[in-house]
Amino acid sequence: MSVDAYLNFDGNCREAAEFYAEVFGLDKPKLMTFGEVPPHPDYPLPEEAKNLIMHTRLNIGGSNVMFSDVFPGMPFIVGNNITLAYVVDNEDQIRSAFDQLKVGGTIVMELQETFWSKLYGQVTDKFGIQWQFNLGMSEF
Repeated sequence: MSVDAYLNFDGNCREAAEFYAEVFGLDKPKLMTFGEVPPHPDYPLPEEAKNLIMHTRLNIGGSNVMFSDVFPGMPFIVGNNITLAYVVDNEDQIRSAFDQLKVGGTIVMELQETFWSKLYGQVTDKFGIQWQFNLGMSEF
């Protein structure tokens, strides 16, 4: 069993998913667009929605993260109510991901030693997604 994060974007899901795949050294994601979905006669698809991403998924550090664009006309709210935690035992991987995600973003807490981790930090990336980085597993 797992708990997966699902992130919505305002038309830039393709860019975000491909960026995250690159950051974490993953294969380019398989993307399903709204235009690839079988049409429904009662709900015609607006032309501007055809190339938007309906669904994609990345497995980041053993956890699934799913992505989609919001459907045109639906409200979009930057997801400050979700934080993704990247927990690995490799310091180089943490530093690399942190350094890439901070470009165009905001450092909330520099990578540093804390009472629960030899290396911990937080960054909000250029898409407004908040990330935590933790070297190894906490005892808590």
